[in-house]
Formats: sequence, C-alpha cells, structure tokens
Amino acid sequence: MDELVRRAAAIVPVLHARADWGERHRRLHDEALEAMADAGVLRLRAPAGHGGHEADLGTVLRVVAELARGDGSAAWTAAVWAVSTWVAGRFPDHVREEVFAKPDARVTGILSPTATAAPVPGGVLVNGRWAFTTGAPQCDWTTNAALLAPHREPVVLALPVADLEVVDDWHTTGLRATGSVTTLARDVFVPADRVLPLTPLLEGDPTRAEALFRAPYTPAACATVGGPAVGLVRAALGLATDGPRTREAAVLADGAELHANRAASVVDAKATARGTWTPKERAWVRQDLIEACLRAKDAVDVLTGDDPVLHRVRRDVHALSLHAVLHPNANLERYAQVFVGGPDGG
Repeated sequence: MDELVRRAAAIVPVLHARADWGERHRRLHDEALEAMADAGVLRLRAPAGHGGHEADLGTVLRVVAELARGDGSAAWTAAVWAVSTWVAGRFPDHVREEVFAKPDARVTGILSPTATAAPVPGGVLVNGRWAFTTGAPQCDWTTNAALLAPHREPVVLALPVADLEVVDDWHTTGLRATGSVTTLARDVFVPADRVLPLTPLLEGDPTRAEALFRAPYTPAACATVGGPAVGLVRAALGLATDGPRTREAAVLADGAELHANRAASVVDAKATARGTWTPKERAWVRQDLIEACLRAKDAVDVLTGDDPVLHRVRRDVHALSLHAVLHPNANLERYAQVFVGGPDGG
C-alpha cells in the first residue's frame, strides 16, 4: 500500500498546477482527474475482484493527505468518491460489474435520504434532490439515498449520473473545484437489484471476507475525510512566512495528523479483528475527526503570508470545517449523550 502513497505524492505537482483553473471553473481539470486515475486513486476502496485496491483506511488517509498538498478540492473529491465507491461495493456482484465495468469508474453519492422511492413493477420510481453531490458532473454513478414508500424505509440507490439532472448551484469561497452540486431525479426508474436497505449497509458486516466491508459506514467515512485537513495544513506550513506562529501552527498540524491517524488505525484494527462496535467507540472516532479538523483550522488561522495559494488553502480548510460530518458543534451535540453515559448513539 505504500506504493499508492508514493504514486499520490508523485502527482502533487500536477494537482498544484491545475488547482487555480479548478477554482475558477468550479470543477477539477481533466489532467488532474487523469493523474488521479493513473495513480490508482479512483480504485482505492473498490473491490479487488473489480480491479480495486481494497486499501485500508490508514493508506487512504495518507493518499488523500498527499493529494491535499497539491489541491484541497482534489483531495476532498477523492475522499468522497472513495467512500461512495465503498458503498457501491456493497451491492450484489452483478450490479458491481455494471458500476465498475468502466476502468476507474467515478462514483459519488449522498446518503441523506432527501428523495422518495415509490415501488413499481420491477423496481422503484425515484423523485427528489440531493444537495452537495461532490463532483457529480464528472462522475459516472451515484450512490444516493431515498425513503422507500409506503413505510419511509431508507434505501440506497445505484444511479447512473446520466439518469439525473445536475443543478449548477455550487458557488462557494472554499473547495470550489469539488463541484458539489445538487442532483435531481424526476420519475427515474431504478431496477430492484440496484436498491439496498440503508441501515444494514451503515452497520457494516464483520463476517465479510473483504476487510474493507467489515467496518460500519460512519467510522470508515470519518477516517477517510480527515485526510484533506491533514494535507492542507501541511501545504499551508510550506507557504507561510516563517516566524514564531509558524512553529505554533506546526504543533497544531502534528496534533491534527495524530488524531486523524488514530481514527484510521482504530477502524482498521477493528476490521482486521472482526470486532463489533460500541456507541462509545463510534463516538471517539468522530471525536478524533473533530479534533483533527479543529487543529487544522487553528493552524491555518495563525499562519501569515501573501501567497495566494496560502489564502486558497485557508478557505478550503474553513469550508471543510463547515461540513456536517466535520463540524465540531454538530458532532458534539449529536454524540453528547454518548459522552455523558446516556442512551446509545452513533
């Protein structure tokens, strides 16, 4: 797996060179995407039987962090696509063959069930919209969630992007090149074999032969999306004016990396051991992610310098910290009951 990290590091200059174009056009440059594909980034969490690397989360974290040294948007996109690729890998094998038929298939997704799925002969009819679908205009498939009528059961759908409308509504100050637009379904038919109950998928399966599918979704996703913060703060340190506050930022960057690595190590270890997860263990992985992002944000905020790239990195880190999965206030509120010994959460 070290080879994947080395290959990611090798494409940092390409990502850096195309980052300004991406920020202006609000999508990743084709050369950046081609470099990521050639480096194996798009197959990090794909099943081995379909050409994937089945990378452990420690490797995924290091790869994504390397990408962030070149471009935060490329790193965030790679992280989200890795998570969504993992979701696609949970579908039956014949569906996986369809999704991964194209080498380096690009899969994005939103597991907030903000659409509806109505049963019809042979499948479901889907209507609704999903905000913040990272890189959708440049993707092949989505793994979006919906509520299945009549009981509003949450399900995840394997949907070709070509079946959806893309709403160009991503106008932000940070992570601009992620193209995290809204996708829209209007009476889209989805065959029954491309519909999965969401709850079992979120729980993971300790009995699976493939280690990457044993961990629950949320801890694995948390371990993945910490990578951009780690790499961005390292990039910022190299761009800032040297001084006492730079040393303070370096300490904070070390702390961010420590927490992110610990989260990935815990998830990997439990997957290897086929362990079950307690609510408190889930909460502490989330807490490590919070701490990593807080330290990254504090680090870039104390750095000074006139380099425009430093300013973009700072905007990207601030945008990261506002994401629902990474925002400290939202996470602490959600897991407060676990921290104080109340009812189970996670």
